[in-house]
Amino acid sequence: MLKPLSETIQELTIYESDSLLSALKKMDDIGKKLLIILSEKQKFSNLISIGDIQRAIINGTDLQEFICNIKIESKLVMSEPVTIKKVQDKILELRCEYMPVIDDSNNISNIYFWDDLFTNKKILDNRKISLPVVIMAGGQGTRLKPISNVLPKPLTPIGDSTIVEEIMSRFSAFGCSNFYLSVNYKKELIKYYLANNSEFKDIVYFVEDKPLGTAGSLSLLKGKISQPFFVSNCDILIDQDLAELYEYHKNNKNEITMVAALKHIPISYGTLETKEDGLLESMKEKPELTFKINAGVYILEPHLLEQIPDDTFFHITELIENVRANGGRVGVYPISEKSWMDIGEWPEYIKTVRALSNAINFKGL
Repeated sequence: MLKPLSETIQELTIYESDSLLSALKKMDDIGKKLLIILSEKQKFSNLISIGDIQRAIINGTDLQEFICNIKIESKLVMSEPVTIKKVQDKILELRCEYMPVIDDSNNISNIYFWDDLFTNKKILDNRKISLPVVIMAGGQGTRLKPISNVLPKPLTPIGDSTIVEEIMSRFSAFGCSNFYLSVNYKKELIKYYLANNSEFKDIVYFVEDKPLGTAGSLSLLKGKISQPFFVSNCDILIDQDLAELYEYHKNNKNEITMVAALKHIPISYGTLETKEDGLLESMKEKPELTFKINAGVYILEPHLLEQIPDDTFFHITELIENVRANGGRVGVYPISEKSWMDIGEWPEYIKTVRALSNAINFKGL
């Protein structure tokens, strides 16, 4: 049953006087990456996308800043009168989740959704980046026992698929087809399953015969990768425009780009700030702290493979610190809290499966 237009508008809108954090949370709550900005007089003002918020955070904007104070490029919407054909063409051209239609008084007269206009419910992106993808799939998955006693972590079920296939599908949607899997624990089972049950066949396996940390096995790829490449842990999923992530990496001339999920932690008490002699400086009633959490997805420049020691236990954090110590650029690209899904332990695995069960599909969500 279709919602009334007024209810749909209320769900999708944010006000100019609301904060950046409010917009980010609303996107997570409703599962959309685009919101309509209204003026205090309830008139259409602009659209704000997740990309607008990410760029603001990268530029150092405080999450408590008002939306009206943030630089947001004007986005195209349609004006009355319209036809369904014109709306379809425009949504297809822009690859947007929905298209508001505005009347002569700057009110929202209708909203058309991709899901309602096209039989293919997944918005296909026509930007292809075709970078190699390395998936670190050698761990034992000890936090997922007892299932990991039988199945290696990469083959943990996600709907009718597995976690490693879901990861590959999200990269494949942006043209990435060359996959490298670092394997160890139950490696023969992983190879057998993917060879016989998966659509992904262009996979290069490299074996760490002993645990080498979160980056040590990358030394086995020296001379095999000659362009920037993704590295992903095998127990996480991200819901992110990978083309925009790569554009940030290139434009910022980073040697490494880390993806960071924004984690919000509410404090249940009033907090106090004091100054000299213990005098009260400020009070905050039940503030919320926001941290950037390492999401376990990276873009690396290929020359960094030469900086990873052979046959040595080596964490990717050590590589990051070495790059920084040598004056290299390490960028941090923020994504929203719910755009990061973790299956590394049971509570998060169950939460992720439930979240994906409510989605249109799994692969390449």
